[in-house]
Amino acid sequence: MERIELIAPCHFGLESVLKREILDLGYEISSVEDGRVSFYGDEASICRANIFLRTAERVLLKVGEFHAVTFDELFEGTKKLPWEEYITENGKFWVKKASSVKSKLFSPSDIQSIMKKAIVERMKKQYHREWFPEDGAEFPIRVFLFKDRVTVGIDTSGESLHKRGYRRLSGKAPITETLAAALIMLTPWKKDRILVDPFCGSGTFPIEAAMIAMSVAPGMNRYFTAEEWTNLIPKRLWYRSVEEANDRICRDVIVDIQGYDIDSNVVKVARENAKEAQVDHLIHFQQRPVKELNHSKKYGFIITNPPYGERLEEKSELPSLYQAFGESVRRLDSWSVYMITGYEDAERYFGRKADKNRKIYNGMLKTYFYQFMGPKPPRKG
Repeated sequence: MERIELIAPCHFGLESVLKREILDLGYEISSVEDGRVSFYGDEASICRANIFLRTAERVLLKVGEFHAVTFDELFEGTKKLPWEEYITENGKFWVKKASSVKSKLFSPSDIQSIMKKAIVERMKKQYHREWFPEDGAEFPIRVFLFKDRVTVGIDTSGESLHKRGYRRLSGKAPITETLAAALIMLTPWKKDRILVDPFCGSGTFPIEAAMIAMSVAPGMNRYFTAEEWTNLIPKRLWYRSVEEANDRICRDVIVDIQGYDIDSNVVKVARENAKEAQVDHLIHFQQRPVKELNHSKKYGFIITNPPYGERLEEKSELPSLYQAFGESVRRLDSWSVYMITGYEDAERYFGRKADKNRKIYNGMLKTYFYQFMGPKPPRKG
């Protein structure tokens, strides 16, 4: 493989953050679409993208794309793709996921079985054999159909990239690590400014912020499917990428990151997760209700995911909760507040209209990222 194209899916509404991350890694963007960013790279970029990207859900190696409105066209289009360049003779390959939007072909199970047959036919011809043992490395295939355009990729990541490996325990309705990182990166927060999450749950916002402050690559302590693709990616490229990740860590960083929650058991979970992520020395967790939120420092940041009644809290409790949050924030008059919630009356009970509001889909759930800007601190010197 010389020049390849990779596809990185992400949360809808956060493509700009992922695009910036990819550019910072030094890669050329090929396209930005709803929920995904594509870019050009080489074998090493598969390793680096998986290890360094904080906001991508996974990294796919693009095999090709074509137009199809019938199952015959889907079969023929799939068969024309150069599968033998990627999948070994003993490789295990299957269409793990098919999604279809505004396309004539919309049955995922039919799309999956027809494409598998087409790949087998192609491989029979190229490898000159009638049967494949499929007892080697795994090559899970993902396909998107949008307006009858079929885009095909092989999943290099395996488990979703939000699974960093540190969250062994979860509180109630945890926000994913990739979404938390993206929302932090949407704000102007920097490690020299205090950050507080008054509804910290299992600690995802504080932990992701600490990892950003330390420049800890999110994927450096986990396994990826493509590590077994020795036919495509030499092992040394993985070792080199992990070495690069280790070299980037700022071990002597000083930050003020705090997480509060009303539930003492949840606070214990957050502490354990921070320990697993090896950033517990950077975060102060404390049991504290939101009405007791206060701080002597000025120009701080609140980044949080308050409860919004989705299966967890009774809707009737939400007005008083958001009112208490708003009253506490009014005492912190120089602070900036960033809040993601699906509660439609959040601004009303918080007592202030957001300066900015961004719609973000958290899975299938529509949420809003409310941004309440505080004053900028005076320039030093």
